[in-house]
Formats: sequence, structure tokens, C-alpha cells
Amino acid sequence: MRDLEIIRSKHGFISDMDGVIYQGSQLLPGVKEFVDWLRKEKKAVSLPHQLQRNAHLLNSTKKLLAMGIDIDESHFYTSALATAQFLKTQAPGSSAYIIGAHGLMNALYDAGIPFNDVNPDYVVVGETTGYNYEMIIKATQLINQGAKLIATNSDLTGPSDRGIIPACRALVAPIELATGVAAYFIGKPNPLMMRTGLKKFGGPFRRCRHDW
Repeated sequence: MRDLEIIRSKHGFISDMDGVIYQGSQLLPGVKEFVDWLRKEKKAVSLPHQLQRNAHLLNSTKKLLAMGIDIDESHFYTSALATAQFLKTQAPGSSAYIIGAHGLMNALYDAGIPFNDVNPDYVVVGETTGYNYEMIIKATQLINQGAKLIATNSDLTGPSDRGIIPACRALVAPIELATGVAAYFIGKPNPLMMRTGLKKFGGPFRRCRHDW
């Protein structure tokens, strides 16, 4: 009962998606009822997750809609967006060599951070199915020349319809090992993403041990 009272007292919620809202293409039990309750009670909701696999936020809204959950793009805050915001704030005018899918590339481009494979300020690594050995070589060379290594999130693996698959941490590991440079991870559990997410969605929020 105490847990339910805590949940009802909150103004809004930040929830992960993979493994919390759905697993692969399957909506998890209780999610639709909870989202309906959030809408009825006019609670704010933010859905941060690793969207680099998708080209646009629209893909996630379509995925949820197919599962019976109607949530518009304004409720999403991804590690790609958090990474773009971090670089825009920390290093205006910087450029990056990007290993990632279109979602990450678009977020960095929209933040004014151009792709640069010659002398970038940063090497940014996110999740992508287009990962290859040449990318590892290029990233290693650029970091050895002075580029800083940034990764969008520290998830080693993630759930999918094919079972557990490698995630961002697994992709950045060979680059860390080859260069001896540890990546700075922007996404969860880095408090940086939570703070920027809270500002975006207008708080005030307090930290809670519940996913929902």
C-alpha cells in the first residue's frame, strides 16, 4: 500500500522502454493499464531509451501504437538526444566522427555538430547494425590523434525478438581496448541524462526507486 501511495503522489514518471514497457515486439503485462492511468490522472511521462536503432522518433510511436499504446513524440527523450545536447552545451562548434544509426546522426546534426572523419573533436559511438572493423580502425586513429571518446549509453546487451543482443557498451569496448581510453557514457545510469530530461519535461521530480 505504501508503494501505491508513493506512485499516486508523483507528478510524473521517467521510464525505460526496453524490458520495462516491451520486450522485442511484445508489450509487457500491465503497461497499457498504467499508461491509461497516467493519461487519466494527467501525469507527465518521459520515455528515455536507446533509439539509435531507429531513424526517427516516429518509428517508436508507431511501434507503441501497434502494441495499443498511443504516445506522441514529445514524450520521448533518447540517449542520442542527450548526447547531442551534451556536446552542444559543452563544446559549441565541435565536430564528431559518428558510429551509429540515423537517429544519432540526425540528433547531432540538428544540434549543429557536423560529421568529421578527418580531425574531429569527438568520436561518438551509439548502437547500429552497420558496425564494422574499418570503423574501429578509424575511431582508434582519431582518438590517438586527440579526439575524445563519447558513448551514448553503457548497456552491454539488450533484449530483442532474437534474444539478448550486443548493445552500445559492447560496440565501444574494442575502441577502448585499442586506445586505452575510457569512453564517457551519456545515457543511463549517468545522472546527466536524468537532469536534462527533467528540465525538458518540466519537473519538479524526485528520485524514486521504481521504474514506473
